[in-house]
Amino acid sequence: MTFTNQRPKGSLSPGLTTVELTWVEKKIEHWIRFGVSSEGRIVDPSHSEVGFAPGTIFAVVRWASNDFGTIVSRIDILRAVADGAPCTRVPFVHPGAEILLRIHSWAKVSRVLEAIDRIEADGVDPAEVSPAYWGHLNNRITASQEPRRYGRLRHMAWTLRRSLLS
Repeated sequence: MTFTNQRPKGSLSPGLTTVELTWVEKKIEHWIRFGVSSEGRIVDPSHSEVGFAPGTIFAVVRWASNDFGTIVSRIDILRAVADGAPCTRVPFVHPGAEILLRIHSWAKVSRVLEAIDRIEADGVDPAEVSPAYWGHLNNRITASQEPRRYGRLRHMAWTLRRSLLS
């Protein structure tokens, strides 16, 4: 199977990582939890598409149910990649992205959402959090352990380290 980086006609600008969003109340709900998109477009009343510039970190939440209850609960924290860069295919994300965190099951997804809420309560934009922290959070939640808190001091250390590496 050959993987091409072609986008459908009428989509967003080339070079962006695009995410297809769906919202059918209480049936299929895909949304962006954080991250600043460069572009967006409404496809129809239930579908939209947003695009992220390379290097942008964002979170996508996907939830779906049927007559018997929840069938999908997932959060992915991703970093958009440049054209031609290696990436992992992720459903509804084109061409793909670098996966920083990938959690499923509502109990675990809610723990990630709570961690994001705490980060925001500390005055830190989750899109600016150290990518290594998302891996830490992924591993600890997967192992049913308590993750370390990401607060202002940890964030200041990350921004200083990032500025020294630039």
